[in-house]
Amino acid sequence: MDKYLTVILIFMVVTIAIAFFDPSTGQMRFIAPLFYGGIAGIIIIVVYTSYKEKKARQAANAKRKSKKK
Repeated sequence: MDKYLTVILIFMVVTIAIAFFDPSTGQMRFIAPLFYGGIAGIIIIVVYTSYKEKKARQAANAKRKSKKK
């Protein structure tokens, strides 16, 4: 995973924590859009990273197979 995506992923995890706790008072609360936005962001990052790694693997395999001929 790219280092920039890792930083954004950490922010998404913190966002989920903020959705459950009020930072100023520490009381429990639930903000649904913030929570689901954090979950959606994590899913998008994981899917994008998987897609990017799959494309890199395909390119490496194609390069390796073309050298044998």
